[in-house]
Amino acid sequence: MRETLRGIRLMLAVSWRADRVRSIAAAITASGQFVVLPIRALGLKFVVDGVVAQDDQRAIAGVAVIVGASAVNRLMAWASLNVRMRLREHTQLYLDSHLMGLTAGIPGIEHHELPEYLDAVERLRTERPYLANPFNPISWTMASIVQAIAVVVLFGGVEPFLAVLPLLGLPAAVAAARAEARSIRLTDTQAEQSRVLRHLMDLATEPGPAKEVRIYGLRDELLQRRTSLFNELEAERGRYALGNVTRIGASWLLFGVGYAVALSWTVDAARDGRISLGSVALVLTLGAQLNSQLAELAFHVAWFVRSLRAVRRLVWFSDYAAGAHRAFDVADPQPPPTTLHDGITLDDVSFAYPGSTRPVLRDVDLVLPAGSTVAIVGENGSGKTTLVKLLARLYEPTTGRILADGVDIRTFRVERWREHLSAGFQDFSKFQLLARKSIGAGDVRGEPSDRELVEAVHRAVAGDVLTALPEGLDTQLGRQFSGVELSTGQWQKVALGRAMLRQTPLLLVLDEPTASLDAPTEHALFERFAGAAKDVAEATGGVTLLISHRFSTVRMADLIVVLAGGQVIESGTHDALMRANGTYAELYALQARAYRVH
Repeated sequence: MRETLRGIRLMLAVSWRADRVRSIAAAITASGQFVVLPIRALGLKFVVDGVVAQDDQRAIAGVAVIVGASAVNRLMAWASLNVRMRLREHTQLYLDSHLMGLTAGIPGIEHHELPEYLDAVERLRTERPYLANPFNPISWTMASIVQAIAVVVLFGGVEPFLAVLPLLGLPAAVAAARAEARSIRLTDTQAEQSRVLRHLMDLATEPGPAKEVRIYGLRDELLQRRTSLFNELEAERGRYALGNVTRIGASWLLFGVGYAVALSWTVDAARDGRISLGSVALVLTLGAQLNSQLAELAFHVAWFVRSLRAVRRLVWFSDYAAGAHRAFDVADPQPPPTTLHDGITLDDVSFAYPGSTRPVLRDVDLVLPAGSTVAIVGENGSGKTTLVKLLARLYEPTTGRILADGVDIRTFRVERWREHLSAGFQDFSKFQLLARKSIGAGDVRGEPSDRELVEAVHRAVAGDVLTALPEGLDTQLGRQFSGVELSTGQWQKVALGRAMLRQTPLLLVLDEPTASLDAPTEHALFERFAGAAKDVAEATGGVTLLISHRFSTVRMADLIVVLAGGQVIESGTHDALMRANGTYAELYALQARAYRVH
């Protein structure tokens, strides 16, 4: 019940924050549109009774009530449509911004790998139309209830027992609401399979997998799998739908019997003179309206239930984001250092990904000396990228500490710590913006000048990319927005330009940043990086951390760390490690022979 009340409050709050004036107008116009309909039946009663009694004044008053109620209904319907459409637009903008802020604002990234989070996002995506304007089902449900109360009062004015007739429609509304709840539960259980359906669709339609789909002839296989899974899900939905139709049909049958009894009594009462002909007209008119009114009430209740559930998912999402923020909160935050004197230390650090008990890093003790260039090498799965994620606080260590000049980095506000970092990743993002914005995203604390952007590009050895752009920094990148499409290597150079925009970070991470570049370009790039690292070292004592699979490049590092099985098995300079004749020397020799063969 508490969660339901929170959901209702959020439904109201979302609309109020998005557009409070139109929220009020939506409630008024929806209620006005519905409430005046029974009043027309009352006007008809006045007309008939006035005609029978030859009372012109009553008959004219009845006509005025009918005309006025009809005019108000049409006016309210027109106003309601326009208000709701604009309110929907404003609410959608607010919710999109809210969801963007929640998702991008979560300090870490572990939620992207949690099945329950992914399922919640899938359900939010499925129920997006119900989030578009969560206030509408509240206002329309309340309007339907007010309308039903008006009908009860009018029926009761003719004969008290007739007031029971509208209540016989309530089981149908309840059945519709329960049917909606069952449909929601079914959607929940099918969330993961629905993600699989979309994944199969993406495999067939997205450009990334296109080459392999064609080379391996996967079209029919993807179609068959998607059709088979869809049919399986649809069969289950069909069984649920049949049960819902049966229960709702039985509820409407109850109302039909009650309606038949009411009409029979009305005819007999009119024949015996117990009620006026105007009352007969009232009962017949309201009875004719009642069926559609109760159907609308059932629909609005179901709509309300569905919207409430969608908003409750938003409540879950908000709670998750708040919990994630609390996990990174610091009671007494310390300011990060502006310079490093000792360096960054990993003290007995272990880490396992959420939902897994297998550690990716185990008991890592490592010192990244201030002012040094450190290379991390090792086979795939050895924990190199995970170590980088921990340093950037995208995850927190399962056990152990990471220290900057002896201070645990968890005592810093995470956003303050990241202001002193910069990074270039192998799985870089393609920001399809103007080139100046795509590069400038590397430091949005200010508006980088053209000179700063060009210098960053040259530090990334990406001047050739800038030269190739027809409008320089003002060139739109990416085909998605009719811009210039870059090669994978060029996109990576743009990403490196972003990483180079912060000139004096305490930690510069280069995680396989040249995977899409050839060996000579990579070598030239790292020679430039090494020079830049010395400048950073002199200015701030910053550490440059390099992860690369090319040993000919990492040999220029001040310190080389070898990871295997999530543990540090060797560390030292290139010459020292070669003399030790261990894993590093073996891997270096293997790669050198491979290059000579080729």
